[in-house]
Amino acid sequence: MYYLDTNTCIYYLNGRSDRIKAKLLSTPPVQIAIPAMVKAELLLGAYKGQTPAKTLDKVEKFLQPFEVIPFSDQITYEYAHMRSTIEQQGSTIGPNDIIIAAITRFHEAILVTHNVKEFSRIEGLQIEDWK
Repeated sequence: MYYLDTNTCIYYLNGRSDRIKAKLLSTPPVQIAIPAMVKAELLLGAYKGQTPAKTLDKVEKFLQPFEVIPFSDQITYEYAHMRSTIEQQGSTIGPNDIIIAAITRFHEAILVTHNVKEFSRIEGLQIEDWK
């Protein structure tokens, strides 16, 4: 199962990666999901943009075929442990990215991201870069 990171979605939505587009179009939607935090970040970007209604419609149409994976009570433990470990190592990763990673690792999915450097610091997180 593939979970898309925010940057992967943005590259697709903005038409900035033929490779991501090809991979998304060739992968059955049932094999792709969106962590709830990614949806939240995409919606935030739409609301902050020049044409919120148009962008929001574009984002909603993009998300429609995919399951949105919630930040459940069980995943809060995964998040807290993951963030604690990262901080104890002296590293920093944005809290939203840790939520995305926690959701992905909890479900043993593969995170599709172009932010490989940051996410590779999280032990046990499977990553692919489709860009």
